[in-house]
Amino acid sequence: MKLNIPGVLIILVAGAAIGAGAAHWYGSGRTAVSGGEPKAAAPSEAQAVRIEVATVELRDLVRGISAVGNLRAEDSAQIRSEIAGRISEIRFSEGSRVSRGDVLVRLDDSVVKAELAQAQANLSLASSQHRRASELSRKGFISQQGRDEAASQMRVQEAAVALAKARMDKTVIVAPFDGVIGLRDVSVGDYVNVGDNIVLLASIDPLNVDFRIPEQYLAQVNVGMSLTLQFDALPGEVRPGRVRAISPVVDVGGRSLLMRASVDNADGLLRPGMFARVLLRFSEEPSLTVPEAALSPSGQTQYVYRVVDDHVQRLAVQIGQRRDGQVEIVAGLTAGDKVVVSGLQKISDGSKVLIIEGDDAASAAS
Repeated sequence: MKLNIPGVLIILVAGAAIGAGAAHWYGSGRTAVSGGEPKAAAPSEAQAVRIEVATVELRDLVRGISAVGNLRAEDSAQIRSEIAGRISEIRFSEGSRVSRGDVLVRLDDSVVKAELAQAQANLSLASSQHRRASELSRKGFISQQGRDEAASQMRVQEAAVALAKARMDKTVIVAPFDGVIGLRDVSVGDYVNVGDNIVLLASIDPLNVDFRIPEQYLAQVNVGMSLTLQFDALPGEVRPGRVRAISPVVDVGGRSLLMRASVDNADGLLRPGMFARVLLRFSEEPSLTVPEAALSPSGQTQYVYRVVDDHVQRLAVQIGQRRDGQVEIVAGLTAGDKVVVSGLQKISDGSKVLIIEGDDAASAAS
């Protein structure tokens, strides 16, 4: 068979070219894998976690119980008319202070004056008749019964005069105690019946606050105990007070004990009916405290992270009362220990940490 020499040469040249290309590609791939830029090696040591800390402090901690209550006036009375009549004069201004005995309202007394004059006239006549009957009885002109009837009639008229005077006095309505006048319900010229409301009078200095505590604290409370009050309506306002009375019975429904305390209100800033938050103080003694932010609860146990050198230790602690963002540490820490308060989510027991403060802490938090 005759070979096709040119064809064979073309096949050989093409095969050589393909082989050279494959060799080049294989060499380039190995270079890319082995001679490329190497991966960054893992650091030999973990980076420190940036945290904020607080120092365990020994501070005076108030031991007591918190409660809520309402302010109420020392004395409060709805001024009402005791007799029917037309109002002739109003002697007070709404919201003003009055003293005991100050005249508040006058009723028209023309009819009552006439009734008093009539009763006095009848009494004068009865007195004259009684004197004559007594004289005639001594002389034997009338019987003892006639004299007794005259005496009885005189006493009836004396009672009528006293009744007319009492009705006369009721036409002038006075303040029964020192206090502040409320908003009136009547005007001059109004006709009021017996028992109609005229105006509210309340004594607001001092004020009382009524509140309840659980019955288990019964043995720890007594009259004269100090307390502090805060008011949602007056942010930042804190007033001292003292327990003035304790209910002799326990509420069987709520198992609670009703207490009443007194609070000064010389400036008149407080008002009856205001909502009050009460802190009843049992004692005040030094206690270890940390910010509440240092606590890391797990189940029923509270933990904190204490900083030792540049690492943290996870410690179980026993806590007590909480007050104003601070929590009492009963066991587990000592004064001067530093505990983590920011960055708790990034650390675990034994983590390496870096304490930051001031502007660094603010930038880390953001």
